[in-house]
Amino acid sequence: MTIQFIDLAAQQQRLRGRIDQAIGEVLDQGAYIMGPQVKHFEAELARFCGAKHVISCGNGTDALQLTLMALGVGAGDAVLVPTFTFAATAEVVPMIGATPVFVDSDEATFNMDPSSLERAIGEARAQGFNPRVVIPVDLFGLPANMPRIETIAAREGLDVVCDSAQGFGGIINSRMTGTFGRATTTSFFPAKPLGCYGDGGAIFTDDDELGKLIDSLRVHGKGSDKYDNVRVGMNSRLDTLQAAILSVKLSVYADEIEARNRVAARYHEGLSNVVTTPSVPEGYQSVWAQYTIKVADRVERAHVQDSLKAASIPTAVYYPLPLHQQTAYSEYPRDPDGCASADSLSQRVLSLPMHPYLDELSQSRVIDALHEALTAGS
Repeated sequence: MTIQFIDLAAQQQRLRGRIDQAIGEVLDQGAYIMGPQVKHFEAELARFCGAKHVISCGNGTDALQLTLMALGVGAGDAVLVPTFTFAATAEVVPMIGATPVFVDSDEATFNMDPSSLERAIGEARAQGFNPRVVIPVDLFGLPANMPRIETIAAREGLDVVCDSAQGFGGIINSRMTGTFGRATTTSFFPAKPLGCYGDGGAIFTDDDELGKLIDSLRVHGKGSDKYDNVRVGMNSRLDTLQAAILSVKLSVYADEIEARNRVAARYHEGLSNVVTTPSVPEGYQSVWAQYTIKVADRVERAHVQDSLKAASIPTAVYYPLPLHQQTAYSEYPRDPDGCASADSLSQRVLSLPMHPYLDELSQSRVIDALHEALTAGS
């Protein structure tokens, strides 16, 4: 029997009755756009992570774009982004007329390397750009090195916008993602640790004025009068149905994070002697959006993937090509020392099945199959 890479069906089985009830309440009310469940969910999210304001929106990409728009980022500005991540983090930057500048990764955590960030800021200035914002990504569920990144950003006069699309609920020294930087964004794409049954996203901030501005921008730049738009905005609202579903899922999210950490601990115990398992710094907690190991090289990775596929075990590679190597982004500035760590990681990373409902027997199958594949390939 094939093991599920991300098992949304198991979660749905646990919550189906409550989800059906929540959907039924929305259908009975008939307020499908910005209904009361949206504000209720935003308030729940704020309580969960400790942020002062939560503004939901259409998806995680819009969350980033709305935040950069609210910060007034535009032509001539540079936005520092990691190269080893999904394209959404970078694509919003040229969409508002600014320039992405790519930063290398920390080999151990996969996240933005603060030393590379410092070099990339200098490179941006050397090329005539005005560094305005840094967007660290909480890759695979692990919070980025916010203590160092925030220190660098404060010294250099940059705002920090945290992309926690994969990491909402992660912790650094008892402080949860959603409370770092000028703002934090997240995604509720179905495969995310906290996901809906469609698209959705949110922005977190303690800045009252920034929160009001983002709230206006997400609804066409609305003012106090519905038909007097006071700025150019966009249409990016979280559907009421999705908010209702997310409220149900949020009620078990803390329990699911604990379960993900148990799964990760079993993987580490079973695999750390044959591959490089993920590194979690002291004081950090990951939400394990992915469990990503490192193998020797691309050849070994292909062999392992083929072997696990034959055993009905799915795997995935996030990400086989860093952004600075992709066609659309290859001409943008980057760390002048290069992005060697990201280049290496892209050849070596491999993500294994990871979700809160991965039972020990299934996980043992994954561990045993990986041992067998690596033994056969040696």
